[in-house]
Amino acid sequence: MLQLRPMLLTLLALIAFAGNSLLCRVALANTQIDAASFTSIRLLSGAVVLWILLALRRREHCEGGNWLSALALFVYAAGFSFAYIQLNTGIGALILFGAVQTSMIAFGLWRGERFTTAQWLGLLLACAGLVGLLLPGGAAPPLLGAVLMLAAGVAWGIYSLRGKGAVAPLQVTAGNFIRTIPMALLLSFGFVSQASLDSAGVYFALVSGAITSGVGYAIWYSALPLIKATTAATVQLSVPLLAAMGGVLLLQEPLTLRLLLASLAILGGIALVVLAVNCTPFSRKR
Repeated sequence: MLQLRPMLLTLLALIAFAGNSLLCRVALANTQIDAASFTSIRLLSGAVVLWILLALRRREHCEGGNWLSALALFVYAAGFSFAYIQLNTGIGALILFGAVQTSMIAFGLWRGERFTTAQWLGLLLACAGLVGLLLPGGAAPPLLGAVLMLAAGVAWGIYSLRGKGAVAPLQVTAGNFIRTIPMALLLSFGFVSQASLDSAGVYFALVSGAITSGVGYAIWYSALPLIKATTAATVQLSVPLLAAMGGVLLLQEPLTLRLLLASLAILGGIALVVLAVNCTPFSRKR
């Protein structure tokens, strides 16, 4: 059972993660801002806020992070933005989350970790749900948007794996965000002919970068030491559902039967993989 402080921190972080999907979708669907500008403003504002948080902790000189992790973070942010031009909030979050967890599980298998029968069934169920969501049909998401979100999910999975066990996670995250700035500027320069800004779009990008990304990640890192790793993995299963509910309630997006069934399969399958760790830990090859 989570105690009050860890529970509150975890809840705030999960709301922030779901908020990223909502803010990106509403900005690209209902304002004039383009995806490249949204990405650049989000990353820049996130870097500024994280630098300020470090400065408040008297850690002004940010030496954390590395360029490879920053590249993965940038690919995630850019793919995320361009995918949400076409995808609804819930579908986008579900594809993203499924890709993140699948890529991290695949990495574990490649490293020699072993699954129980229940875990294999869970992985197959999750993959079947993702395939079912992407199969052609009236309710299928646009292919390009789905591929971009899959790429974003894999990139975030790589970023998460590279940051696992960081001694100073806030400092590392700030360093990675700062390193994405030249990449974001190059992206904006490459799409300068399509650049479009308005006050509402810039506002949503700033909130996404400064609050739901910068502060959200800081809150999450504060919660992680207080909860078990399996608990941290399990509670993230709620993010796509929170995002989908927000899309339905705030953006009047449709809640289709395909999305509901795919959600049950993907999230249920991943939950089976994660929760089975409590009963039978992974074993590693010698």
